[in-house]
Amino acid sequence: MPEVEVQAPRDAARSIAWDDFRLIKAVAEARNLPAAAARLGINHSTVFRRLRQIEALLGFPLFERHRTGYAPTPAGEQMAALAARVDEDITAVTRHLAGQAPAAAGEVRIATSDALLSGLLMPMLARLRQAHPAIRLDVVTGNEALNLSRRDADIAIRATDAPPETLVGRRLGRIAWAPYGRAEDVPGGSPPLAELLAGSDWLSPGDNLSGLRAARFLRQRVPAERIAGRFDTVGGLVAGVEAGLGIAHLPCFLGDKRAALVRLAPPEPDLATDLWLLTHPDLRQTPRIRVLMDALAAGVARMQPLIEGAAPD
Repeated sequence: MPEVEVQAPRDAARSIAWDDFRLIKAVAEARNLPAAAARLGINHSTVFRRLRQIEALLGFPLFERHRTGYAPTPAGEQMAALAARVDEDITAVTRHLAGQAPAAAGEVRIATSDALLSGLLMPMLARLRQAHPAIRLDVVTGNEALNLSRRDADIAIRATDAPPETLVGRRLGRIAWAPYGRAEDVPGGSPPLAELLAGSDWLSPGDNLSGLRAARFLRQRVPAERIAGRFDTVGGLVAGVEAGLGIAHLPCFLGDKRAALVRLAPPEPDLATDLWLLTHPDLRQTPRIRVLMDALAAGVARMQPLIEGAAPD
């Protein structure tokens, strides 16, 4: 499609606000008004009314209405592209300014998993708050990767062997995984792994955790009929094993801390994953970011034997 040079009246150009550009961008990306309204946090009728006002102000249509939704006109495509560029510039500037904060104070958004938060990080975060009460924590748990470049989070603590090249940080260790069961179910000691695979009911990570090496291990070596249940969090796997639903591969830092559980075999080297502490390059010298990253790195270092699966006492 050939480019069309948008020539808005001078007064109209001065009247277009950033919120108007955000609305145009949302409609262009969503291609329908309800989805655009959901992205913007406003109602459908408001999007419709504001879009008509913007088009009236500019003097030309930005979208064509079809049965399948809203298709941007050439002018609408240019306006949406401009909105995207402005959005990127605003994000870059705010990220850069955030990196120049003068003191270890303010909010830090941390992205991690529920297992890492409950099994490792919570006591460290409590100690950090005692030492730096001006730092406010916003913790986001989940297994999806948030975009640190767009400030979805300031720091990520993730189990991954391939951290994004756009981020900086440090490798904190290697998380060991081993099979665990209830101690009361194996009073005579642990049978060989081959017997466990053949004769035990297993608990598996759910579909959202299918990328875990433990999930791939079970798909390859345990028949489907031996899978007693699937769980969408590692914490759910731990609770299932403690309840006696079956055995499961668990991170050693979780399994070894449960008095009711026993490690059934040595850690599986092929299931281990690196643990990374990551941030965006523009933020790494921010006092609050640097303080938190140093505290977490030191705290994890003290727990290295547990994380890497040293034989429990």
